Amino acid sequence: MKVATAEEIRQLDLEAIETIGIPGIVLMENAGLQVVRVMNAHFPHLKTQKVLVVCGKGNNGGDGLVIARHLDNQGVDVRVTLLTEKTQLKGEAKINFDIAEKMNLPIVELTSNEQLPAFRNLLLQADIVVDAILGTGLNDAVKGFYKHIIESINKTHKPIIAVDIPSGLSADTGMVYGSCIKADVTVTFAIPKRGVILYPAADYVGNLEVVDIGIPKKLISSSRIKVHLVEYANVQGVFRKRMPNTHKGTYGHALVIAGSPGKSGAALMAGRSALRSGAGLVTLAIPENLRVPLEIPTLEVMTTSLPETPQGTVSLEAYDKILNLAQDKRVAAIGPGLSVHPSTVELVLRLIRTLEIPMVLDADAINAVAQNPEVLLEAKAPVVLTPHPGEMARLTPNIHVQNNRIPVAQETARKYNVFIALKGVRTIVAAPDGNVFINPTGNPGMATAGTGDVLTGIIAGLIAQNIIPVEAAKSGVFLHGLAGDLVVKDKGEYGLLAGDLIDAIPRAIKFIQDYC
Repeated sequence: MKVATAEEIRQLDLEAIETIGIPGIVLMENAGLQVVRVMNAHFPHLKTQKVLVVCGKGNNGGDGLVIARHLDNQGVDVRVTLLTEKTQLKGEAKINFDIAEKMNLPIVELTSNEQLPAFRNLLLQADIVVDAILGTGLNDAVKGFYKHIIESINKTHKPIIAVDIPSGLSADTGMVYGSCIKADVTVTFAIPKRGVILYPAADYVGNLEVVDIGIPKKLISSSRIKVHLVEYANVQGVFRKRMPNTHKGTYGHALVIAGSPGKSGAALMAGRSALRSGAGLVTLAIPENLRVPLEIPTLEVMTTSLPETPQGTVSLEAYDKILNLAQDKRVAAIGPGLSVHPSTVELVLRLIRTLEIPMVLDADAINAVAQNPEVLLEAKAPVVLTPHPGEMARLTPNIHVQNNRIPVAQETARKYNVFIALKGVRTIVAAPDGNVFINPTGNPGMATAGTGDVLTGIIAGLIAQNIIPVEAAKSGVFLHGLAGDLVVKDKGEYGLLAGDLIDAIPRAIKFIQDYC
């Protein structure tokens, strides 16, 4: 499913109206009808409820007037507050106001702080509030009269239905501009806006309903919108049923270069995750000092030792051995627990320049790259990076990563011709061609040590099975989050361990396969 900015959705509306010839008033009518449909689904006893529809002066307010009209037709006790003088209304919003007025709907104009007590009185009488105040065009903090209106609505703690987007959100960044409606249900039109998907704004959305208002699907699919929300249908093809006549070699051999004293667990988790995600074979290449302690717990994962520095980290002297190891492998995962010893860093940079198999770089491999990001342009094979926001900030200094997650990931992927999986709530996967995929799975319980190592292993395990990097990254991120969701469903968020995710990977894969 595509995810739009405010400008992209405005262009879609314009094309539907001017190119296809669908009148704007028809789109507004459809929008209002869909909101009423959703309200009936969420509130089975709607006819016994009192509904207050709060309308701004733009098209969002026009949608609200359509909603009020159809609720009235259903016999619902509905009232409208218009946060502007009716003479300020234009276009489709004015047409719908005139219709509502001729139908004798109770409409109260409120335009100043002096009228706030009257508004709060209307709120007290209402059972449900419809937020049709501000649409997708907001680009600054809500102030003054509208700020007081929004705060008054939130203080009622009554069910709130937001029309298209909760008033006060940025449609583009997912940031909250000061006061913002805290909706229980948001009914968004045609396709989601970034602001209802990304955090922190997603906390204000409640249950998100995406509804069809008549914009042709072919128009949406042919648009140049490059941001997508990952859905089950997008990843099911990666986890196809296996054919009987196969063996471990069919599903590829992954090489994991990881570990240092005190961080052997990171290496082991990455290796086991690659196997759990379906790779046929995994070899864990670790410093010599870790070989003996990791022999027993690795079980199905094979190990090989590498030359090490006096500090016990992998040394540059391991370069030739790694090249030999890589000859029959389909992917190399590099970085979990690896350290940033100068010799180790030089090894990572040299491997990026010379390995001819896809690479998944995480943790200290990303920290090594941050010392010379241009090395990525020398890679001879596809590279996937899985940074958390702090690691991403080292790659992109002077940019606030968390406030610009999509553009930062998108631009970095383009600039260095790599695939980026920017971890965090709503992990962002960006490809060099500009396409971006927002992952909806995962939960706060996954904010614990080692879960990033699990993701590295999953993506590497998928690439080992000849899944192309962009599909491996977006499907791997989805699978990783889903495994966390299944664990939390059984055990709750507190105390979740990265190892729990590894054990849940097969169940998550089956869940994806069976989903319909």
